[in-house]
Amino acid sequence: MKISRRALGALALGAVAVNLGSLTASADDKVIRIGYQKYGNAILLKAKGTLEPKLAAIGYKVTWAEFPFGPPLLEAINAGAIDFGHTGEAPPVFAQAAGSSIVYVAHEPPAPEGEAILVPKDSPIKSVAELKGKKVAYAKGSNSNYFAVKALEKAGIKYGEFEPVHLAPADARAAFESGKVDAWAVWDPFYAAAQDGAKARVLTDGKGIVSNHQFYLASKSYAEANAKAIDVVLSELRAVDDWVKADTKAAAAQLSGPTGIPAPILEAALKRQAYGIKPLDDAVIAEQQRIADQFHALGLLPKAIKVGEIVWRAGT
Repeated sequence: MKISRRALGALALGAVAVNLGSLTASADDKVIRIGYQKYGNAILLKAKGTLEPKLAAIGYKVTWAEFPFGPPLLEAINAGAIDFGHTGEAPPVFAQAAGSSIVYVAHEPPAPEGEAILVPKDSPIKSVAELKGKKVAYAKGSNSNYFAVKALEKAGIKYGEFEPVHLAPADARAAFESGKVDAWAVWDPFYAAAQDGAKARVLTDGKGIVSNHQFYLASKSYAEANAKAIDVVLSELRAVDDWVKADTKAAAAQLSGPTGIPAPILEAALKRQAYGIKPLDDAVIAEQQRIADQFHALGLLPKAIKVGEIVWRAGT
């Protein structure tokens, strides 16, 4: 079973270009503008249509905007183009260091098996330790960026002792299949698609290396002024969480249409996901702080940050 290059490109780059100017709403509008990616619970919530009536009951409308992955979504929040969205662990760290006005509002439990370092099926490389001096592809500033650094570090390879190749997932898949890179660090569903279509071999997943949390974030000013809308969105996302966990096959079937990825591939990815949206606690904040400190120590962040300063606590 193969996912087409066109579908993979649409997933990574976004099927529809987002005009940030067109998403700007006036201060008088009671609306929440949600950014989503072509995978995860937000796109399922959009497809199910259950959020709209719940928001209408408190006098709000919702608009939706698609993004290729986390960093541009957070840029849109900072630009005032959207109010709410979701990313992995690393993008909020880079956004905070760049001065973005975002806050963490919730997180999903760890899903370390949802990302992996892959090599081609016929590669002579059998372990992460053999990647010293090799070309490793990953999306800069993404979860896989941090995962690759930590996995290679665990194998005794320091940053600077391998060659990072910064590529978005669709481009990384092409480079991976053509032999232009030796390995690829990536998250689901790209991971599951590469296993299926390219028969990629796993050197390691994130288990014992990273947590691979997913975070829900919002504009600081929006969250402070619209706590009820944020609460409704999180409540409906929890309901989607419960549904996916209880009926992964049905969720994969519904997600297949908008992503262009075959349902069996999505089912494999969803089974590696974790479910149960919660507010951030001290342990999760500490984990994010370790990520920030690691990137700063490597010279990849322009300044040190304190993650706890941008955690939203409703009613405080």
